[in-house]
Amino acid sequence: MTDAPTFVVFGATGHLSRTKLIPALARVLAAEHITDHALIGVGSRSRSDDSFRSMVEDSLREAGTPPNVTTSFVAAPIRYLAVSDDASYDTLARVVAETEDAAGLPQNRVLYLAIPPSQLDATVMGVQSSGLDNGDGWTRLVVEKPFGTNLATAKRSNEIIHRSFHENQVYRIDHFLGKETVRNLLVFRFTNSLFEQTWNRRHIESVEITVAETAGLDGRAGYFDESGTVRDMVQNHLTQILTLIAMEPPVTMDAPSIHTEKVKVLSAMRQIEPDHAVIGQYTPGVVAGHPVGGYLEEPGVPQRSTTPTFAALRVHIDNWRWHGVPFFLRTGKRMSKRSSIITVRYLRPPICLFHAEGTCSGHQNVLRMRLQPDEGFDLLFDVKQPGDETRIEQIALTVNYDAVRAGAADAYETLLTDVIEGDQTLFVRADEVEAAWERYEPLLDRGDIHPYAAGTDGPEGADRLMLPDEGMWARL
Repeated sequence: MTDAPTFVVFGATGHLSRTKLIPALARVLAAEHITDHALIGVGSRSRSDDSFRSMVEDSLREAGTPPNVTTSFVAAPIRYLAVSDDASYDTLARVVAETEDAAGLPQNRVLYLAIPPSQLDATVMGVQSSGLDNGDGWTRLVVEKPFGTNLATAKRSNEIIHRSFHENQVYRIDHFLGKETVRNLLVFRFTNSLFEQTWNRRHIESVEITVAETAGLDGRAGYFDESGTVRDMVQNHLTQILTLIAMEPPVTMDAPSIHTEKVKVLSAMRQIEPDHAVIGQYTPGVVAGHPVGGYLEEPGVPQRSTTPTFAALRVHIDNWRWHGVPFFLRTGKRMSKRSSIITVRYLRPPICLFHAEGTCSGHQNVLRMRLQPDEGFDLLFDVKQPGDETRIEQIALTVNYDAVRAGAADAYETLLTDVIEGDQTLFVRADEVEAAWERYEPLLDRGDIHPYAAGTDGPEGADRLMLPDEGMWARL
């Protein structure tokens, strides 16, 4: 990696930039030995370059960044500008060009939009009007999720972006795709014949994807109350995992081929029936032994807000591989445990040959792929208990990534590296976004919000998505 980029970060003083983006960027540049670079922070409020530089240093220190990495990062050009109209975007373009010229940098630019969807269109049009997207080197536009707030806004944003950016310049980022276990899904599926040959309706009973959080809003009420769980988690994070699990083998392992197979999954996804979705909002409860308030008691949340903080869905993919196999999606805030896990339940053998006390001794084979907090895999299978001819116990063959991936990059580091290298494999294409919105848009205005106590695993109504012979949700 030899290109010397200039990073123009819109929303540079926000929570995401301070806690995730800037520390990850510093680590990536150090790991790739890129010493020539510049950082231009952009926000809505005025502040000096020195003030922004101090904020950058504070964010690196709070993230535990090694002192030598911090020193090197802040030694590079760091500027800050407030933008609000066309004139200020023109000023921004001039400052970027002057910074690149003074530092001897080629005009290779990463324009990172760490901003809410409501600001996306105006920001992109400001970039286009100023010519900031038209340097002599390469330019790459990075857009944080959620992309749009519904199908119409997503289409509108895509149309605006494509006025001056080719699709191969656009990186719609979903940090879940940078997680080690998610990245390993393609390797896991397509290099292990043991799994790929059984990865279909003839062998698998159901697939469950759960992303549970114990946290509440963490001061982000303004953003979350506009978005809600369907926009914030289901339409992007859970759906991206779903498509990687369900997709067919791509022709080649390049970005266009992978994206095409993911879109095919979404095209085959049946419209979600009203009784196949349970939407909820947390009420006061106890999390990790501490009393917490309900969603409506969070600072900044309107008293009558009906924004959902939980969603559980039953999804069907009507194609040759998956017809008849239910996919269960579940995500929520203030749940009993922080856990992101994929649970693949295999069909039982057609006849049970081992019984104890009048019941079958056998269990389902289960594959668990743990995304967080302890990344890894568990394969559960049956063995005979020693000394007993009829009793069977289930044991797990386990791989923990924490034991083998010391020093591995975190999700944002992985994705920023891909942006700099121009690799779009782990990003989301325009038609993927629109296909996902087509499926989930009917859920956005659901009025039947089910309450659930903080510290539990969601509304009791979520259990009705499971048929009696399908068991229950996986334990967190």
